[in-house]
Amino acid sequence: MSIYLTGASGFVGKNLITNFNKDFDIKKHIRGSEFLIKQNTVIHLAGKAHDLKNISNKDEYYEVNTELTKQIFDSFLISDSSVFIMLSSVKAVADNVVGILNEDCESNPKTHYGKSKLLAENYILSKKIPNNKRVYILRACMIHGPNNKGNLNLLYNLVSKRIPWILGSFQNKRSYCSIDNLLFIINELIKNNTIPSGVYNVADDEYLSTNEIISLISNSNNQKTIIFNLSPFIVKFIAKIGDIIPLPLNSERLKKLTQSYMVSNEKLKKYIAKELPLTSKQGVIKTLKSFKN
Repeated sequence: MSIYLTGASGFVGKNLITNFNKDFDIKKHIRGSEFLIKQNTVIHLAGKAHDLKNISNKDEYYEVNTELTKQIFDSFLISDSSVFIMLSSVKAVADNVVGILNEDCESNPKTHYGKSKLLAENYILSKKIPNNKRVYILRACMIHGPNNKGNLNLLYNLVSKRIPWILGSFQNKRSYCSIDNLLFIINELIKNNTIPSGVYNVADDEYLSTNEIISLISNSNNQKTIIFNLSPFIVKFIAKIGDIIPLPLNSERLKKLTQSYMVSNEKLKKYIAKELPLTSKQGVIKTLKSFKN
């Protein structure tokens, strides 16, 4: 079997190549070149990632996440390839979640990142899919894995320096997605032709609180967990000051660190009918261990 891959240089792309090289012949798309698809499966990972610092040109999101997706999907439709997998994001649906996010929730993204991903999804869903082809849109939550330089890495560096976590009074639950589980799912989608085309959330099974993540980080370093239950009123007051003068904590960071974002993976798991390789905690621990190297 063979794969036509975009986004090979990204975190997910590099891991996919490492894990799939033995079973698949992988053709990496060269940025700027035409889409000449002769492989069985197209995996579209290329995209403009969400910029937490808000310094990116908004047009870049639509050029890469929307227009590039349109081009490769059109090329897929006229090719002999039978499977198309696009990596989208839960942010194409919502930046804030009340309750649990599933595939039936109405999409209302607020950022250009989320809007550009949703436009790409809608374009794909607007096309008639031939009977001999399968198309999957994967809405992933926060993906992590060994050596991934994301939010887990930032928290790891903070806790490793023995800086007390002062947000212990904020109770939240968040979904994460281990790279191992994501690659397992992609492999199943390629090989199992009974899974219908559609939009699927991708997440680990269990939800974890930020306090649990802090404890896992401390345990990975054989350190005592230092969590202070500082009054939410005092924390929010400090964050308001951080909105005015440069402080490690401001209102936006506080929101990202303490809000809940729970994602259901039940639809996809029903069709795969297999357990994911790693639990949420196992995936996080594997990622944390890699930061020591």
